[in-house]
Amino acid sequence: MATIRAGQALLPDGWARDVAVTVGADGRIASVARGGFAAGTPSGSTAAARAGVLLPAPANSHSHAFQRAIAGLTERRGAGPGGFSDSFWTWRELMYRFVATITPDQVQAIAAFVQMEMLEAGFGTNVEFHYLHHGFGGQPYDNLPEMSDRIAAAAAQSGIGLTLLPVMYQFGGCDGRPLGGGQLRFGNDLEQFARLVEGARSAVAVLPDGRVGVAPHSLRAVAPRDFAALSALTDGPLHMHLAEQKAEVAEVQAACGARPVEWALANLDLSPRWCLIHLTQMLPHETEALARTGAVAGLCPLTEASLGDGIFDGVRWTGAGGAVSVGSDSNIRISLAEEMRQLDTSQRLRDHSRAALATAELSTGRRVFESAAAGGAQAAGRGAGTIAVGQPADLMALDMAHVDLEGLAGDTILDSFAFAGGSDMVADVWAGGRHVVQGGRHVAREDITAAYRRAVRDLRASA
Repeated sequence: MATIRAGQALLPDGWARDVAVTVGADGRIASVARGGFAAGTPSGSTAAARAGVLLPAPANSHSHAFQRAIAGLTERRGAGPGGFSDSFWTWRELMYRFVATITPDQVQAIAAFVQMEMLEAGFGTNVEFHYLHHGFGGQPYDNLPEMSDRIAAAAAQSGIGLTLLPVMYQFGGCDGRPLGGGQLRFGNDLEQFARLVEGARSAVAVLPDGRVGVAPHSLRAVAPRDFAALSALTDGPLHMHLAEQKAEVAEVQAACGARPVEWALANLDLSPRWCLIHLTQMLPHETEALARTGAVAGLCPLTEASLGDGIFDGVRWTGAGGAVSVGSDSNIRISLAEEMRQLDTSQRLRDHSRAALATAELSTGRRVFESAAAGGAQAAGRGAGTIAVGQPADLMALDMAHVDLEGLAGDTILDSFAFAGGSDMVADVWAGGRHVVQGGRHVAREDITAAYRRAVRDLRASA
């Protein structure tokens, strides 16, 4: 066991001073003592670290790790119908070009780098929405779950918590058209996909605390009749892209006779097992009804802004009691603080307001952070996202010597983290009790970065 002693800590019932958190050999929190470290250091444990402020480390609830390799390469307009234009759909074509050539070794190196950046940003878990399954041209690997093995191997190197979500991708659109180009590496029928899920379970079994769920990609890519069979493949989380783009809404409405959220409410057994990603194209009645199902909204504000998706109606959603998580999606920028900031400031821009997601009791930073911690844990199938006995020891410590945290206490710490600071405030991170970020740097940064450099150099040369 190891003990972390914090000057301040955010506990389930609020802020506390002089807190000692003991982490058991199983990677879970064994004890939480308040007030002058009154309980001392339990027998057989060591004082692992001191923290100025200790927080739960949220899960990054939505990531496509390999897309990190194209960050910054898609910021030009191209020739299209009606002149020069750019959109989510043209961005997707460049992404497919990279998909067409990427190798398992490159995927592993990129995933480890992404996970390292997540940890250094304060995230404790990677929820990987994993749809890159097969070899070139869609040919299955001799070892069917080869790519799942590589994501798990990256997590073993980075030390991050992992919830692996094999993604079911059948069609190129609601009309059932076949997959083509880069999409061929994503595709499966139900029988092959079931074997992939079993392979994913074997892949994460080597990790101390890995988990597996299932992700129907979207209403455009999966046959409606197959959702029940897919949900039966796991008792873990279920994730799906939903209502991200205007063109998607129009396609689903034309094919199914209902808007995506309306169709999901009427036809899926939505519950807290579900995490629905983006939700940037919802009408007010859809927002309120979906929030009441208990499903998590998996928000990726930086990517949603980058791709022009739209603005999630966070004020209405949280007002209806909806659960929220945040993820880095395309990994164009991996920053917990900046995802929090973008989530709230987008509401301000739309509504001409300030502190849009604050309440009378909680500041903006506190409310968004606690929502992301609780919702991320739900989306990952990984506890409650709190510092409490029995919960995974997913913890982050902020550096109270940072100039923008000088003299602060309570909620203003989280406000400054989200709105005045960022990842440079993160001093230490534990994932399942593993102390993987120390002094603001990942313990294997040099090796992980060197492998990533080699991978992207070769990948960009071939794409």
